[in-house]
Amino acid sequence: MVGQQTAVPDAPEVYSPFTLTAAYDGQARHNALAFAGRTVPPTIRVFPGSVINLRYVNALPVYSNEECALARCADRTNLHFHGLHVSPQHPQDDVLTMMAMPGQALQYRVEIPSYAAPGLYWYHTHPHGESARQSLDGMSGAIVIEGIDRYYPELRGLRERVLVLRDQDIESTNDETRARILQRVGVSSVSCGTQAEQRPRRVFTLNGEIRPQIPINSGEPQFWRVVNASPDRYADLQLEGQQLEIVALDGMPLNYHAPGRRTRKVDHLLLPPAGRIEVIVTAPEAGKQTRLRTRCVDTGPDGDDRPAMVIADVLSGRHKDSSFHKVPRTAGKPFYKPISNRQLKTLKASPPDFIVTFTEDKDGFYINGKKFTMDAAPMVTARVGSLQHWRVVNATRELHPFHIHQVHFLAYAVNETPLASPEWLDTTNIPYGGTADLIMDFTDPIIRGISVFHCHLLSHEDKGMMAKILFE
Repeated sequence: MVGQQTAVPDAPEVYSPFTLTAAYDGQARHNALAFAGRTVPPTIRVFPGSVINLRYVNALPVYSNEECALARCADRTNLHFHGLHVSPQHPQDDVLTMMAMPGQALQYRVEIPSYAAPGLYWYHTHPHGESARQSLDGMSGAIVIEGIDRYYPELRGLRERVLVLRDQDIESTNDETRARILQRVGVSSVSCGTQAEQRPRRVFTLNGEIRPQIPINSGEPQFWRVVNASPDRYADLQLEGQQLEIVALDGMPLNYHAPGRRTRKVDHLLLPPAGRIEVIVTAPEAGKQTRLRTRCVDTGPDGDDRPAMVIADVLSGRHKDSSFHKVPRTAGKPFYKPISNRQLKTLKASPPDFIVTFTEDKDGFYINGKKFTMDAAPMVTARVGSLQHWRVVNATRELHPFHIHQVHFLAYAVNETPLASPEWLDTTNIPYGGTADLIMDFTDPIIRGISVFHCHLLSHEDKGMMAKILFE
């Protein structure tokens, strides 16, 4: 991964039913997800109205050699189907009671509703206390709900790339190798933002490769689906000299709640850990090369340094590329879920129905002054069928991404200032020392039971910054 530049590889694709195994990768010397004899997590493809049938086997060592957030890892594991509007109860997206110890297995049956928003989602392990370590080990993969062409027909026939951003830990490498990797991805030695200068410990990989090449034929538009699967790294994505034409964010087509809304073009977009973006990109002129990169991200005085770096090179020309997926033409009409401007205006003008406050100190991380425990009672109850105004307060000196399981929300204001482009998301950044106002959509009738919301800096979640919510 440090040597000769290679073309970005595609993950294997799978439809239900299938088996996924958590196992120790002796070559990589860390835990991994194995599928079909390879430690490359597959991209799960599924249609609205169908089911993900998945047997998840824990073949991890009984005695782990890895350190988790608070202690030596126990190698317990489960799966979270991030962003999917599915039940939080067994055998679906249950991260609280479904847990496999080494030698055990879990059987998931995740029912995708017929009205599900087509787009990019992802799965990752979610054992409280061990989530960050397993995420850093790359125990995650993409989920694609098909049918986005019904919302944007111009996507039909475009070459589709599923691109997964993960971390590679370079702290344990020797100084020469580490310096070569940092030089290769163009990391500056100068700290950016307000945080103190730090020694970079990780770099981004794309589908498992450091700075691969993305081939694209001259003049060709491609459809890129990008997930930030890092446990704690932000990516301010930019394709140098090009605009990103946004089709969907966090799996939600831009026009799902606003029929007739077109795509949106941006020069760059900040993607928090767990965030997804689906964009149309167009090749530069033949023979020209550009770079996909992350800009510097200021995570606050107490945050970690997140320097700019190159993620991949994009080379335009004539490329023989037989291994590719094209956006298919799917049958049926799109399902829209419009919410009236009048209703949204009323909710925005009302006091918050619930306030989430992030705090931290030397002993841990908290929501509303409480550190999460597995036996804790729900912190809040949401009435199924309602919309609620929530405010998230970040009373710390570092950036935190807020995520809630099972639902999306409209992020419409930061520091009580309306956003120019409010968007429906499942993960959003909360500025340090600031606030974000959200309209929570609790109207889906299939979502009942206990779920969670948390900071998606997974080491923070592991150390207590999570709470339960009861949908009833």
